[in-house]
Amino acid sequence: MSTFERYLTLWVALCIVAGIALGHVMPGFFHAVGEAEIAKVNLPVAVLIWLMVIPMLLKIDFASLRHVGRHWRGIGVTLFINWAVKPFSMALLGWLFIGMLFRPYLPADQIDSYIAGLIILAAAPCTAMVFVWSNLTRGEPHFTLSQVALNDAIMIVAFAPIVGLLLGLSAITVPWATLMLSVALYIVIPVIIAQVVRTLLLASGGSAALDRFLKTLGPVSLVALLATLVLLFGFQGEQIIAQPMIIALLAVPILIQVYFNAGLAYLLNRMAGEEHCVAGPSALIGASNFFELAVAAAISLFGFHSGAALATVVGVLIEVPVMLTVVWIVNRSQGWYERGAARPAVKPAE
Repeated sequence: MSTFERYLTLWVALCIVAGIALGHVMPGFFHAVGEAEIAKVNLPVAVLIWLMVIPMLLKIDFASLRHVGRHWRGIGVTLFINWAVKPFSMALLGWLFIGMLFRPYLPADQIDSYIAGLIILAAAPCTAMVFVWSNLTRGEPHFTLSQVALNDAIMIVAFAPIVGLLLGLSAITVPWATLMLSVALYIVIPVIIAQVVRTLLLASGGSAALDRFLKTLGPVSLVALLATLVLLFGFQGEQIIAQPMIIALLAVPILIQVYFNAGLAYLLNRMAGEEHCVAGPSALIGASNFFELAVAAAISLFGFHSGAALATVVGVLIEVPVMLTVVWIVNRSQGWYERGAARPAVKPAE
């Protein structure tokens, strides 16, 4: 993990301060940015989101899907957590904490929007940072790559239906046209562009050319993320100053769902007899979120001023420190995991 990535939480905190301050000093600029829309798509943010997402998608080799069956137990557990547990558990936690327990302490007109943001945050598994987490747990690299490629392929078709279903169950109006446009803009088109660029780079200079290109674009991706956050907090500043506890309250269901999903994935892998080098990244992929996509979708669906956009940003704020604690737990518990893991379905040859 680069120094810049390691201190992502600090940079996000600084962006919160900078965004709030600039929002008060330059309100005209932020309103102009907010009004630069076509078909409810904010053009400046769309450009920044592409700069965030495309470098991450360049790392994905969809040819690795041929290795999916190699660690079928770990793949099955992670898919179950990512698509059958995490979005629904987050919807339940959002309803419980934001809709009930914390309701008296939050703006009444933003309750549904906060819940929507939490649902969007949990509806797409992480794409890029999981490679860092997997490496820190000495995870099996082929498993991580094939799992991420499979999740990306599923996300193209499953993200919109899951978000639409859960927003509908939460009695939140679903702008389907905007939701489908967000999927096309922030998933389908970036995937296509990334795979075309990846193919051209590999054809012209092999993996060395791809690595050089990724090294160049890496800082661009993070800077684009931070610029998006400055814009977002430029609009959210007044609400946060009025109720500074909002961020802490929104963090509670996110923290619970991270540890719940990571722990469940870890235990299910142990019960299934999967190796620790697969169980570690499986737990991390199961717990982490594609927060870049979540921020883009929340802004597109509900706008810069919405509680949904703010809720997704809280996910960005706590991503690195929380996932590092999960990495620590996975590494420290390796002995316990291996002592109690079930026997593999097929024993290795003597």
